[in-house]
Amino acid sequence: MTHRVELLWFGDCPNHDTARRLLRDAVARLAPDATIEDIDAGDPIVAERLRFPGSPTIRVDGVDIEPGFRDPADYTPRCRLYRTSSGLGGVPDPGWIEAALRA
Repeated sequence: MTHRVELLWFGDCPNHDTARRLLRDAVARLAPDATIEDIDAGDPIVAERLRFPGSPTIRVDGVDIEPGFRDPADYTPRCRLYRTSSGLGGVPDPGWIEAALRA
């Protein structure tokens, strides 16, 4: 099965490059046939249309990779924070990416 993978970000976020590297690594290992759609959601109209919860956001087959993700219903371009086993941070747990690609 080929996954549809999206990376949503905006330019003022310092974490999207790190998330992009994590995502590319996981895709290369686990889903090499998948293509990553790299989407700049810095335009508020784009952010609203894509229901952008913050940068960086990774979706696999249209589903946010964060376990228990709840849509904030606010799509203003901004940085996103994740609660991971390592604490609060600006990038998702790499294990979440891997689990989404294995699903």
